[in-house]
Amino acid sequence: MDFKEDLKNSLDALRRGGVILYPTDTVWGLGCDATNPASVEKIFRIKTRAGSKSLIILVNSIDMLERYVRDIPEAALELAGVSDSPLTIIYPQGKNLAAGVCTEDGSVAVRICNEPFCNELITRFRKPVVSTSANVSGKPSPANFGEIDKEIIRQADYTVKYRQNDRQKHSPSPVISLDKNGVLKILRK
Repeated sequence: MDFKEDLKNSLDALRRGGVILYPTDTVWGLGCDATNPASVEKIFRIKTRAGSKSLIILVNSIDMLERYVRDIPEAALELAGVSDSPLTIIYPQGKNLAAGVCTEDGSVAVRICNEPFCNELITRFRKPVVSTSANVSGKPSPANFGEIDKEIIRQADYTVKYRQNDRQKHSPSPVISLDKNGVLKILRK
């Protein structure tokens, strides 16, 4: 199976409200349409994760970021422009997203993704995609496809073939938060 067929099958699953298991710019993730409440709920069920915990979303550009985040602090745009590695930023207020994506206070975690598969997927889907590590909540994040629990694989509506043989060890991105004044806090290095 090739890259294009993986894209087609992933898009079909996302448009049907399904959950995909896919390689991101960091670890393998479970993904769904970040604007579809039923899809987001399915992610929480697969991960056996409390609905009070928020999810990271991937976007492909500043333009898409602006459609799903209110009042983006200037510091975030500067950080996004200079970061040479994946960086997840928690913004004070999300918008146009399904319940469960944002935290109870309305904040949302977003990463602008440059990985070829993810970027093309998001570009074609034209909406943000949830990206949460492919593990049961509380268990370690898998560093590559070979470490993903078979039960997680079984519950995904589509599993991407691209990069399954990549045995390089990947880790989650650093996470920072920015308040509306641009004050930065490092939450995960």
